[in-house]
Amino acid sequence: MDSDLTQKSLSFNSARFLISASRLEECPPDNGAEVAFAGRSNAGKSSALNAITANGKLARTSKTPGRTRLINFFSLNKPGMHLVDLPGYGYAKVSRDMKDDWQQHLGHYLNERRCLRGLVLVMDIRHPLTEFDQMMVEWCEHNQLPLMILSTKADKLKFGQAKTSMLGIAKKLKDFQCVEHLIMFSATSKRGVDECREALADWLEAPDDAG
Repeated sequence: MDSDLTQKSLSFNSARFLISASRLEECPPDNGAEVAFAGRSNAGKSSALNAITANGKLARTSKTPGRTRLINFFSLNKPGMHLVDLPGYGYAKVSRDMKDDWQQHLGHYLNERRCLRGLVLVMDIRHPLTEFDQMMVEWCEHNQLPLMILSTKADKLKFGQAKTSMLGIAKKLKDFQCVEHLIMFSATSKRGVDECREALADWLEAPDDAG
């Protein structure tokens, strides 16, 4: 299927920090292809990014919710291809004005960024489909943006419990056409990492005018 076998393949292990942006104007040029990661604070977003890129220090993890307050871009080994870490949601120890400011700039990114190929929504498998999660699913559906859901921290549950949670999530999302991938994920056991990488590569390497 890939006629460019001589070209070096996309490597998520090659991810390197590129730049942080507090607003749309500070983001890299809007060309190429990128996939953004979103999630409530402490849902395991940073850990998921670190597992996917096999770099434990790529995205900083913290016990303090809401530490990531900037849009962080990571470059891959193919020019113009990025993974993007969006600010976490659900932090309680900042002012309402600060929250509104971050939400506004995040909205600008999601609405205006033309090279965005898909969104990865990270949710804790033990507490799935929070108000924020549902808002993001509905936003992707409205904007016809492909969505991948990583149900993280699967290692915290017995397999039967995790499977039951996944079936419940799938049932609630069955009418949303934007949901292309629903993956049981654990940064600790590496469950779902290969499946996630494969889906990310499909999005990033798809022809520019696909669809």
